[in-house]
Amino acid sequence: MRDASKSILSVDIEVPNQTRFLALIGNIAEQIGQDLAVSAGDHDTLAYNLNLVLTEAAANAIQYASPSDPGSTIRISIELEDKDLVVRVYDHGHGFDLEAVPEPDFADLSERGRGIFFIRTLMDSVNYHKAEGGNVLEMRKMLIGDVPEKRLS
Repeated sequence: MRDASKSILSVDIEVPNQTRFLALIGNIAEQIGQDLAVSAGDHDTLAYNLNLVLTEAAANAIQYASPSDPGSTIRISIELEDKDLVVRVYDHGHGFDLEAVPEPDFADLSERGRGIFFIRTLMDSVNYHKAEGGNVLEMRKMLIGDVPEKRLS
């Protein structure tokens, strides 16, 4: 269990298991990336990367966790712990083996099968494990520079 007293920022989002909420999820992630005022970092790149990884992770959770139950939900947690940005996507599915996901075939022009690759490439660490009531994909990004007292307005 996490220690909430160590979190500088904590955002919890729960949305229906429907792809129409992906843009909202991406926009929230992007805004957080823009508002994290890390002095040595590139805000636009961080914002874009957070939008991409969170949208991909949420899309996978929606598509594979409970595709036949649109009444189900996914939960997203975004926390800033010291200089680590921790993003978790919780689902209620059967789970999968993250290590068994192959590298995408870039000769294949289809847009499928690249989400985990992007997530692994853009985040510093990625793991997937069982959690109470389902599974969690945990992604961590080390932020460079000083993290000021107040980030979000």
